[in-house]
Amino acid sequence: MNTNRFRSIEQLIEGVATSDGAGVKLTRVLTGKLQQRLDPFLMLDAFGSDVPDEYIAGFPDHPHRGFETVTYMLAGKMRHRDNAGHEGLLGNGDVQWMTAGRGLIHSEMPEQEHGTMEGFQLWLNLPASRKMSSPWYQDIPSGNIPEYLTPAGVTVRVIAGSSNNIAGAIIRPDTEPVYLDVHLPAGTSFEAEIPVTHNAFLYVYRGAVTVGDTLVEARRMAILSNTGDGVSIQCTENSRLILLAGKPLKEPIVQYGPFVMNTQEEIHQALDDYRNGRFI
Repeated sequence: MNTNRFRSIEQLIEGVATSDGAGVKLTRVLTGKLQQRLDPFLMLDAFGSDVPDEYIAGFPDHPHRGFETVTYMLAGKMRHRDNAGHEGLLGNGDVQWMTAGRGLIHSEMPEQEHGTMEGFQLWLNLPASRKMSSPWYQDIPSGNIPEYLTPAGVTVRVIAGSSNNIAGAIIRPDTEPVYLDVHLPAGTSFEAEIPVTHNAFLYVYRGAVTVGDTLVEARRMAILSNTGDGVSIQCTENSRLILLAGKPLKEPIVQYGPFVMNTQEEIHQALDDYRNGRFI
């Protein structure tokens, strides 16, 4: 990697506190106004609480069309069920990768009454040619997620794409996403390649890190510039972050709640199909 080509931080983002589902409290880190800049990523929610009332009601049945959802559980237990007959239980460190495609109705409900529930849900767009594809679903147990340890002692979990020649648990076409969970002990640094074609950002969920001359504190997202083929990260305290990169689709994005299509007409069709029982 050319060390002169490290990406800098273009913008720091503080998430917006909100609630979703049946009242689950969360932080919306990537919002609609950033969809064009961070194409193909549509949304990133960070959730984390040890107060059961803030998560216990979960996410009852709701529809999706036109994109993929990626749920990464850091802690807790969440049960997924959908109207295609899929069911799975996510636990500590597990990932669920779901392609809604032409339409799916699912629920995500906690299976715990106390303790911490923490993790992320990412929405990843699909190209126009695949928005009406068949729904697809995969649970990835924590033990099946490849990880490696750098000489400096940094642990890297490769959820999607590849990092330092380690292939991730998921490889996806079109958007070619890279999704890393990086654990940095105090005083260490980490370098990762980022394809020059990709938009990229990182989100710090423990500690704080420095990219170039910019400090990124916990619960902040850093949008990386598009100049460079990598990123260099340093820290002075134990820190953890997720690093994401994806190849932009450069297609129109029209969203109405849980439906993301390319035209308003397709949104009207999605609503009609959902209301008339044509999802699955």
